[in-house]
Amino acid sequence: MAVNLKGRSFLTLMDYSAEEIRYLLDLAKQLKAEHKAGFVSDRLKGKNVLLLFEKTSTRTRCAFEVGATQEGASVTFLDNKSSQFGKKESLEDSAKVFGRFFDGIEYRGYEQSIVECLAKFSGVPVFNGLTDIDHPTQILADIMTIEEHLDKPLKDVKVVFCGDTRNNMSYAWMYGCAKMGMKFVAFGPQELAPDPAVMDRVAKVSETSGAEIIFSSDVADVAGADVIYTDVWASMGEEDQIPERVRLLKPYKVTMELLEATGNPDVLFLHCLPAFHDFETDMAKTQMDEGYDIREVTDDVFRSKHSVVFDEAENRMHTIKAIMVATMA
Repeated sequence: MAVNLKGRSFLTLMDYSAEEIRYLLDLAKQLKAEHKAGFVSDRLKGKNVLLLFEKTSTRTRCAFEVGATQEGASVTFLDNKSSQFGKKESLEDSAKVFGRFFDGIEYRGYEQSIVECLAKFSGVPVFNGLTDIDHPTQILADIMTIEEHLDKPLKDVKVVFCGDTRNNMSYAWMYGCAKMGMKFVAFGPQELAPDPAVMDRVAKVSETSGAEIIFSSDVADVAGADVIYTDVWASMGEEDQIPERVRLLKPYKVTMELLEATGNPDVLFLHCLPAFHDFETDMAKTQMDEGYDIREVTDDVFRSKHSVVFDEAENRMHTIKAIMVATMA
């Protein structure tokens, strides 16, 4: 089947078929190989990309900026202090203005409705760099990394997400696994279980794809995992919830004992980053001083042979570049 994504927005993997996701993954691998070989491309020459950030970022911003530049595009960065977006000007009006200037818009912020509004009114491809309920560009990079390190089809891969299973990374993984027919375990406390509406949604997709997606608080369901994944216990803006999160999530910290519970000596550890794995950050030091160990993964796991987090971080650029090339070039 020929795949043509010209003009499409990338708001959630639920909008894409398995064939379209496969196309993006294969394109990312091609672009990565070209980059490693020193090939210089101008597929996006003359294009202008807006990066609209209401939440701070390291990997997402760098991936979009470097990826766009490598393909010949120009980039404009706006944070919530640099424009009238959503303040003196409505979202709809801002989207229409942006669409007159730019060929593509990346948004990283809070409500999914905002990125959907940008896509509805701008008239150009819009890319979801993270919202409160989804992070689709991260999942593309994660799946690409898994395929680089595991010699087995995705339908045979089991991913276990440990921690707050109702957060945007857990949901994004559910969407990706449902579409690609993978096995997924949301492993965390009942108090932070996924929204039943989300589970129903991915269950319907799984009926066709053959995916297996469950929620569990039982460590026995970690057995057979090919990938152990986690995220910070408190997202941006949730710092006041740290004491309660530590209480709930401490049993789901990724440790060497948890990796051993998989029964897989070659299990991979992935993390979207940034990670609290030591006490070298100001936030970690502050929380430790207040008596809270907020590390979602131990340092020995993070630095172990199982960890491929920096391959994963690099692949953000290649997969994001593939999205831009496929939708704008």
